[in-house]
Amino acid sequence: MALAVPPGGPPPSTDLQPDAVLTPPPARPSALTQAPAHSRRWSTPSSVTPTLTVVIVNFCQWRNTARLVGQLRHSVAIRTETANIVVVDNHSPFHPVMRKLEKLHGVSIRRFNRNLGFARAVNRGVTELPRPSAGSVRVTTATPSEWVLLLNPDVTLEDGFLDDVLTAIEKLRVADPAAGVVGFRLRNRDGSGQASSGPFPTLGRTLAGLFLPRSRRKCTHRPESTRQPVDWVTGGCLLVRRECFEQLGGLDEAFFLYYEDVDFCQRATAAGWNVWFDPSLEVTHHWPLHARRVPAPLRLMTRHALLTYARKHWTGLRPSVMNTVVWVEASVRQAWATIRGDWDAARCYGQLRRLVTDLAAGREKEARRRIRYAAAFLNPIAAEQDGRTQ
Repeated sequence: MALAVPPGGPPPSTDLQPDAVLTPPPARPSALTQAPAHSRRWSTPSSVTPTLTVVIVNFCQWRNTARLVGQLRHSVAIRTETANIVVVDNHSPFHPVMRKLEKLHGVSIRRFNRNLGFARAVNRGVTELPRPSAGSVRVTTATPSEWVLLLNPDVTLEDGFLDDVLTAIEKLRVADPAAGVVGFRLRNRDGSGQASSGPFPTLGRTLAGLFLPRSRRKCTHRPESTRQPVDWVTGGCLLVRRECFEQLGGLDEAFFLYYEDVDFCQRATAAGWNVWFDPSLEVTHHWPLHARRVPAPLRLMTRHALLTYARKHWTGLRPSVMNTVVWVEASVRQAWATIRGDWDAARCYGQLRRLVTDLAAGREKEARRRIRYAAAFLNPIAAEQDGRTQ
């Protein structure tokens, strides 16, 4: 998920030096660049068919996004156009680094005039086709890639990461033609393991999780060193076969933020696709949700996602029980915020109580309005971590 809030206060005031991060790799020599002008003008049309498209949803984290793009471009796959990068921006304030990103080979940027939420932004990014290289005189027919890799802006990775992903894809083609979703190992900033997969949530597991450390409420730590089947893997670093993605209609846009990855994996499994956890590749995830504070607007988002998932996948009285639990929680938190004099949090928890009622009554439009209310508070929360993924 693309939103994160670090412990320890606001980011340092020093600016990112995008020139050092985003220096384009050396251009590949080709017969085209050596040809005289008159022959270049009549070049034969070519077809660009990348194997992999990387989709990054940016929200108020342009410096983190720029750093990640720079790391991704340290791969042969970008220079050979076997992979391309799509940055989808959910109405972030303008940042000068955006102009540098727009000029980079293998990078496309799509911006929206409002925050669409993570799921909708991903779906738009997956449909974005690679653009021709800047200054290219070739007539290019772009075609969709075979695989899509979702990455959070708050991850860092090693040089050549995309080349390793393509190697993993080749192995999967042989090992499991029905592989639809793959998650890789995540690490904390100190190098320790970060849980990134787990069993499908049930009412019992969700309630029992209240008595567990936050890092273990949804996810399970997997120390194994070999690829293994799992129920679901996190969307912060998620490899998806495009055929699977399109068959399922992409991520469910009823989820604004969180749980869309769990829902997608559950639908993929039901459709006959296999979900894998592959520890052969690693990325560092700097600001997982369980390692930071959860302000009231963000808590409203997580509870909306949980209730949406419960209504979709649980049967009987289970969704109603979860509604009651969240409503009581919101009431207690609202009262405590009022006692502390935190009026913004109190109003937000009041919105959460009303959201629970709206969802129970099937008032989807009203529920979306309350989500937009919370989203209006997210800009400074997301911006706190920008530039902190060194």
